[in-house]
Amino acid sequence: MVIVFVVVVVLALAVFGGLHWYLWRRLVRDTTARPGVSRRVGTVVIVGGPLLMFAAVTSERTGAPFWLQQVLAWPGFLWMALSIYLLLALLVGEAVRPLLRRFLDRRTEPGAEPVTEPAAEPAAEPADVREAAHVPAGASAAGEAPAKETGRHTETERPKETERPAEAPEPAPAPAGPSRRLLISRVVGGAAAAAAVGTVGYGTYGVLSGPKVKRVTVPLAKLPRAAHGYRIAVVSDIHLGPVLGRGFAQKVVDTINSTQPDLIAVVGDLVDGSVKDLGPAAAPLAQLRARHGSFFVTGNHEYFSGAEEWVARVRELGLNPLENARTELAHFDLAGVNDVAGEDEGQGPDFTKALGDRDRARTCVLLAHQPVQIHDAVDHGVDLQLSGHTHGGQLWPGNLIADLANPTLAGLERYGDTQLYVSRGAGAWGPPTRVGAPSDITVVELASRQA
Repeated sequence: MVIVFVVVVVLALAVFGGLHWYLWRRLVRDTTARPGVSRRVGTVVIVGGPLLMFAAVTSERTGAPFWLQQVLAWPGFLWMALSIYLLLALLVGEAVRPLLRRFLDRRTEPGAEPVTEPAAEPAAEPADVREAAHVPAGASAAGEAPAKETGRHTETERPKETERPAEAPEPAPAPAGPSRRLLISRVVGGAAAAAAVGTVGYGTYGVLSGPKVKRVTVPLAKLPRAAHGYRIAVVSDIHLGPVLGRGFAQKVVDTINSTQPDLIAVVGDLVDGSVKDLGPAAAPLAQLRARHGSFFVTGNHEYFSGAEEWVARVRELGLNPLENARTELAHFDLAGVNDVAGEDEGQGPDFTKALGDRDRARTCVLLAHQPVQIHDAVDHGVDLQLSGHTHGGQLWPGNLIADLANPTLAGLERYGDTQLYVSRGAGAWGPPTRVGAPSDITVVELASRQA
């Protein structure tokens, strides 16, 4: 087993190194004519970026001093996103290269013979010039000259071919191979870098500006008429940490409160770090306001950050943790289960404890961080499960992988008599960047079919 693990790690590092070598070749070596300052600076960036990325992830997971995590997080995690889009853009550039080469070849192909203007008649030469040309002084107007040997041809004796001024030879074309390759590499590399920086910049701005409100109506067969229009504000994956701090938490809280919900559901991955480091960042959660309160269930990242301490902390902030538990509200049951990551600590999900003895004639809404828990929810007669975890893929084309790993990537889907809603989340893990998966806070409005 250990040997297999080592082999997988070595292969992963080899692939990772190979991809960065490709980035260096296309962006640095191929765009510089010779070794120099530009090539050295580019090499430092391509080598230093992945080192900072590994350092950022390692410092977060090992609980390094929080100031060090903050120093490493921005450049390290942004390189993670930037390298993805540099690679994608350069791969597109491979298809563009032959087109550019063909375009340049056509521009340099010989076409029709150039049309030249006739040469102007030479001006009459002054006498002193004629003398310099060895014209005999006694020549008549008719052009007869005495036959005088001068050791060189006279003008009348000059061969015909010398009567025309010699045409200047056309300059030989400069060798276009290396310079053309350099031009193409610079065009493709520059366009790839601009596209990657623009994509990451826009995606980062979207996260830092805060999540947008999304509204979804969910009809439930057993929901009584009195609960028609009940609003649950669902927020997941806030990911407070070295990058997203107290200011971001305040934006999330203000956005939730602006929807005036009846109930708030925080469905996991609130933090990436310890209570000691992130307690002040989470303080704005105490300002959450809803008619029937705020509820919380753990996500997998809570178990990387000290789940027990965080459960105690959110309780102090006024949220109600549902650890494999259920509460009976006026018109439906609200239940919550721990995340599957808690199984390693003996704190995994327990659906029997949360749902085993409930009255199935009542509507049940379940809070569970990961969508994969839907199958247990179906078995226990849950009407609606609210989840997060997927981030909607966060960075395209990561959504293709996330879609394979989860029954639902984002949005509302039905599994038998149970419906599952998956939020894309409010924050971001790793790079504070989203591409193709904008962050959201969802207001789920329950609709009674009896209404």
